[in-house]
Amino acid sequence: MNKHSHPVLRRKSTRIALAASALCATLASGHAFAQNSTQTVSATTANSAEAAAPDNDGGQIATVEISTRKTRSTVSMSGNEIQKILPGVNPLKALETLPGVSFQTADPWGNNEQNLSLFVHGFTGQQLGYTMDGVPLGDQQYGNYNGLSPQRAVTSENVRSVVLSTGAGDLGTASTSNLGGTIDTFSSDPLQKYNVNVQQTVGSHNTSRTFIRVDTGEFGNGNSAYFSALHHEARAWDFNGRQSNDQFNAKFVHDGSAGKLTLFADYSDKTEPNEDATVHVAGEKSAPYTRSFLYPNFAAAQAYLSPSGATPAADGNNYHNYYSDAQRTDFLTYAKYEANLSPDLTWTNQIYFHHDDGVGVVAGPIGVAGLPGLFAVYYPNQNLKQVFGNSGYATRTTEYTINRDGYISTLHWDLGNHQIETGIWLEHNRSEAYRRWYALDVNNPSSPYTRPSNPLITQYGSGIDNKVAQFHLQDEWKLRPNLALQAGFKSSLQFADGQFPVQEAPAAIGGGSQGLPVGEIVTKSWFLPGVGVRWDLSKQDQVFANIQKNMRQFVTYGAGGASPWSLPSQQAFDLFKSTAKPETSITYELGLRDTRQLDWGVVKAFDGQIDLYHVDFSNRLLSISPTPVISSIIGGNAILANVGSVKTDGVDLAGTLHFGHNISFYDAVSYNHSQYEDNYTSGTSVVQTAGKNVPGAPTWMNKFVATTTVAGVEVQLIGDFVGKRYATYTNDLHVSSYFLMGLNLSGKLPYMGNLLKNPRWNFNVANLANRQGVLEVVVGAASGTYNTYPIPPRQAFLTLKADFS
Repeated sequence: MNKHSHPVLRRKSTRIALAASALCATLASGHAFAQNSTQTVSATTANSAEAAAPDNDGGQIATVEISTRKTRSTVSMSGNEIQKILPGVNPLKALETLPGVSFQTADPWGNNEQNLSLFVHGFTGQQLGYTMDGVPLGDQQYGNYNGLSPQRAVTSENVRSVVLSTGAGDLGTASTSNLGGTIDTFSSDPLQKYNVNVQQTVGSHNTSRTFIRVDTGEFGNGNSAYFSALHHEARAWDFNGRQSNDQFNAKFVHDGSAGKLTLFADYSDKTEPNEDATVHVAGEKSAPYTRSFLYPNFAAAQAYLSPSGATPAADGNNYHNYYSDAQRTDFLTYAKYEANLSPDLTWTNQIYFHHDDGVGVVAGPIGVAGLPGLFAVYYPNQNLKQVFGNSGYATRTTEYTINRDGYISTLHWDLGNHQIETGIWLEHNRSEAYRRWYALDVNNPSSPYTRPSNPLITQYGSGIDNKVAQFHLQDEWKLRPNLALQAGFKSSLQFADGQFPVQEAPAAIGGGSQGLPVGEIVTKSWFLPGVGVRWDLSKQDQVFANIQKNMRQFVTYGAGGASPWSLPSQQAFDLFKSTAKPETSITYELGLRDTRQLDWGVVKAFDGQIDLYHVDFSNRLLSISPTPVISSIIGGNAILANVGSVKTDGVDLAGTLHFGHNISFYDAVSYNHSQYEDNYTSGTSVVQTAGKNVPGAPTWMNKFVATTTVAGVEVQLIGDFVGKRYATYTNDLHVSSYFLMGLNLSGKLPYMGNLLKNPRWNFNVANLANRQGVLEVVVGAASGTYNTYPIPPRQAFLTLKADFS
């Protein structure tokens, strides 16, 4: 199937549905939450989130805090509990123990972004909203165009808390993609006393992670600051690839009677070895568990190919590339001032800037995936092996640049029984993406850790100028001391203009007479309402309900992903522009929170939540692979199909039983039923998706965390069951369920003198039972084929940390 042989696929649709909403749960450690059931977490401001997350390691705190202020399901994990999972872990991965959250990636930290998979109640990770201290982080697509990952925005050890809000999230969230909720990460504030914190992690596959943070303590009149440095290295578990990261954070806070000034800066230089997915087809008898790379054994890479550069026929689509990695360099900074205009009026203003320089690299054989035909367009009637360095391999890059600046302003006014909030978010983003091909010289083979130079082919170069404006207004009205009504709306506007400074050769797009599409798309939604209620039935029980509508703006990425500028012709783009509608969702949520002391023998307390949700999801866009091999190296322009409506129904039931002070057991069961309601048309064929489940999202999940303290050592056993997942849009293929366990141990080291304070250790084991199976499924076809990434083997890590004064 030629990558450009399809017309634009679209289908008019009426209603839609897809799951989002409800996260609940209280993975509690010890009994603290049972003792303090009124502790709240607000996803609106960093201050309220930080109030639930103390920085020190002393004493037991709840693993998850459930907000009792929200009319929707909102939960928060403190930085301390995140670091227990594994010091340095991605805040997104830390959420995988929560009900309704399915998270997979190739490494135990969750750092690998190329094969990261995240579902929350049926919504994909790209349909959620992400912020760090209020700064928008984009939609987390691997092909960077409008943001960066949370672990690149702030070093994991500096995370104060991470807050997950399901449904559409808060109205004031700075995001254009939060159909299914928001994930807000908050950095810790400087300590009030001088301190030096040092941490060192070692473990499986040559892991070494060194973290140092220096806090100045308070100086002057309400001033404090910190500076931190990180160096992380590890080897990929299935081949000789190096994961590395150098990161620096600095934060300054001036807290006075007139207001609070915060200055923050982050620099991250990160390299990730990518994984090649295993290709599966209907009726196959066997497929490799992994597709490891051949680097750095260049002799083996040469021997792997035939003299003409062909791969072994027996390997088929699961051939081996030489290497692949993702290089990302980011600089992020913001200035924020929270002005106390009066005891009842606060005005917060924040400006930010983000620069990203990134590249995704693949060095692979030149005789696969349609490459001979592509290269022949640029080098007709030539010996392609000689053209590309006589090695039989070529290096492909996708080179990214992002320059974003923005402004966020929010006004909070307590007016009697009313809490009024209004605000505006403005952003200007200039992003570029260039696809280039380089020779791989047989006499001087390249490395995945340096940028190639002198391209032979610049296949295309895109530039998109995007402006976003978002306004919100809401009021929380306290009708009675135990009853609050919240209502409001937001407006979302996007002005995107895409150009191609370097056009793809027409013959490379299937022989057409035009290049890739250019032009402006403006989308405006002036009224996206939300209404919710919170009713305290008693001191122990609270009912909440919420209805909210949201929209996902079109992706503004050139020549890739689910973007209008990835369509294969100007006519297709113009048709899309005139007829397509952005994805929208309406989420209905109803829940009950309960926290109470008990006297049931050994059971002393219980806390938990049940959450029911329904979602109508309209104008769902599918990005369908243009090639038979999903994620093929040749890439190509994705086919955007409007598959109409999706309907979702689901429930989360989660709770923690506390057995005295030292033992607790948390368990969460999730059910999600997300189903397409319409068929769609591909050319002249009708693809039968009506009544089919949304692939990739499991119907059933169950998680548990068992916690106890023995002789001063805290022990956590974590279990994660993910049920069967469909692997195609028509559900003709699926992958089996899996159950993984992890073990976390932590304790204090012996007293080591006055200089060294609070020395402690962590020991973490991932995939404790050393299970094998499919961790992640990559969906990109209606039927017949899908890709997978495997479960990594058991890995163990030891961390030593201490403070110096």
